Amino acid sequence: MVALMTIVGSAQSRVYYTTEISPEALVKIYKALGVEPTGRVAVKISTGEAGNNHYLKPTLIRNLVDEVNGTIVECCTAYGGSRQDVSKHWQTIHEHGFDSIFAVDIMDEYGQMRIPVKDRTHIKYDIVGDHLANYDWMINLAHFKGHAMGGYGGVLKNASIGVASTAGKAYIHTAGKTSDAGQLWQQIAEQDDFLESMAAAAQAVHNYMGGRVIYINVMNNMSVDCDCDGSPEEPKLKDMGIMASLDPVALDWACVEMVMKHKAAAGDDNAPLIERINSRHGTHTIDWAEHIGLGTKKYIIINL
Repeated sequence: MVALMTIVGSAQSRVYYTTEISPEALVKIYKALGVEPTGRVAVKISTGEAGNNHYLKPTLIRNLVDEVNGTIVECCTAYGGSRQDVSKHWQTIHEHGFDSIFAVDIMDEYGQMRIPVKDRTHIKYDIVGDHLANYDWMINLAHFKGHAMGGYGGVLKNASIGVASTAGKAYIHTAGKTSDAGQLWQQIAEQDDFLESMAAAAQAVHNYMGGRVIYINVMNNMSVDCDCDGSPEEPKLKDMGIMASLDPVALDWACVEMVMKHKAAAGDDNAPLIERINSRHGTHTIDWAEHIGLGTKKYIIINL
């Protein structure tokens, strides 16, 4: 057992890595972190938009969720689709097989709440599902892939946009201009302002949980499109494995660097995902998260 990591000021963060992607490997990498959650454990994933088949499957994550006696948590979207409406969201969760295996909680189904943000450059608070208050620990279990707006999606996005309510998502996407999802596209923020707002919201969730968060990125089905896209592009890049850390900045940066440094081959092309990340200035989220003290980009890989 190790103490929870003090992220601010840490010289180098440990990022654990395994090339194996399996239920057993998820439990192994979780245990390698040396932190044992107690009490009520939220496992934050994306349950995937209807029509998307790239999300983390219940069969893959089952052993880990059982290991921590966790509850799958989600929040509604802000762009329509199959997950903004609560009843449709539950239908999608059911169709994707989550509620037949796990306890599932749509955290903003009945309400939302504001939590403090340390970095008030753009947003003055974070708006999250009010059921977040019901949990003692969080396992941020993200699917690492591209994203149409953020460039990439990993644990920072899963903590920020992922934990935000519908109103909170609109508030982040507009960098504090509005929490009205109906006004989202009319008041969309400048790109870097949006990315900085995501970093601030991720830090807000980390701090609200008292640092009691475990971060895991699964690098499979790495399309240029997010699990929130009902018609994603097929992945051009082969699966790479699983990474985990107590530092979300180090973790996302390690995954990005692995993609960037990968040597492409026939049927294993990293160029589309690199273009998606660069064209959206996606790494700025990581840079800003480091700037505000959420973590460090300095890391050491520990292979399992």
